[in-house]
Amino acid sequence: MNPRIAVIGGGVGGLCLAQGLHKAGAQVTVYERDRTPGDRLQGYRVHIDPNGARALHDCLPPWLWESFVATTGARGQGLAFLTEQLEELLLMQVPEVDDPVDDHHSVSRITLRQILLSGLEEVVRFGKTFERYEREDDGRVRLFFGDGTSDVADIVVGADGGNSRVRKQYLPHAQRVDTGILGVAGKFPLTARTRDLIDPGLVQRPSNVIPPKGAGLFCAPHDLGEAPAPPRGVIGGTDREGALYDNTGSYVLWAFAAQQRRYPRDPSALSGEELRDTVAGMMTGWHPDLRRLVTMSHPDTVSLLPIRTSVPVGPWPATTVTLLGDAVHSMTPMRGVGANTALRDAGLLCRALTSGQDPVEAIAGYEERMREYGFAAVRDSLRAARQFVGGGTVTRLAFKTFLRTARRFPAVRRTIFS
Repeated sequence: MNPRIAVIGGGVGGLCLAQGLHKAGAQVTVYERDRTPGDRLQGYRVHIDPNGARALHDCLPPWLWESFVATTGARGQGLAFLTEQLEELLLMQVPEVDDPVDDHHSVSRITLRQILLSGLEEVVRFGKTFERYEREDDGRVRLFFGDGTSDVADIVVGADGGNSRVRKQYLPHAQRVDTGILGVAGKFPLTARTRDLIDPGLVQRPSNVIPPKGAGLFCAPHDLGEAPAPPRGVIGGTDREGALYDNTGSYVLWAFAAQQRRYPRDPSALSGEELRDTVAGMMTGWHPDLRRLVTMSHPDTVSLLPIRTSVPVGPWPATTVTLLGDAVHSMTPMRGVGANTALRDAGLLCRALTSGQDPVEAIAGYEERMREYGFAAVRDSLRAARQFVGGGTVTRLAFKTFLRTARRFPAVRRTIFS
């Protein structure tokens, strides 16, 4: 048997799953609400860890895996914990590895989407807004879309993001809630001139900045070096105008976050320029290089990011409907594992659905493992978000002292961060 598999949503996890299923010869169709591939581009970089890299390697055909490796940014040298005055509290080194499958990568979300859509022209159907599903008498699932059409599948995978309509129908008790934290992100361009305007460490590795209280700043380089920019229509090229969607330039991504009540005015009503200036004002007294990251960013690259999280739920009986990625375990971005967890889901579910097992048994095995690591990541990411923006001066001082201690004693560092 070769069941028809419907994937609702063409994000990172859904497309990675589709690539793996298509590669294995499965009948798969992706239903994506966007009208075209460029309707909802996200112009920031994403960190791919070894879990995500393994899933991409396993699901992509070799030529697309090679394209992924060729278009990533320069490998960052670990993770630095800094004060707002750029004092280094701790530097976590990442061991060098020879195989990119086991490595960490910085990739543009636009480039990653180009890669994941390649070769799926006959698989992805754009302009299909999923509304609901119904069970048919023969056990199949009928899908209904906003354009009045419907389709039938044997297996349905909800990969339609944090506001998943599949989840709301299938697991109505599974909630996604607002954390009360608001993030603001932007891109500081890396050019021959601007590289000399900020501390070299900010260009060499991701950094987590810990100010005295009430906020946090994360920054990470996406450095493509001096290689010629790919043309339009080629993986890694720029397909949409605007500073946010420039896909060929190097930059430092910065992300500032604080509880909503700490912002001097409602960020949701502000333009990119106003958001940038508001964040710069909240960083008064910080090191000039950190403030420069913000003030020299093009306002079109500055975006507001409300921070939400799913609420973990207990096991549910497996059926031929299942979920992956943010549709089931949406998490805060403070640990940088959301996309990687979705990719891990995709790799695991692809292996399950192509294993030859009974579909429900295969999905049950997938969901058991996915709930364990997925909801663990949700809890860890929420804890990290609260630590990122929470704590008063005394708490932050204690944490900085702890980091300095870990820096001095490698055995302590290995025990805590292993």
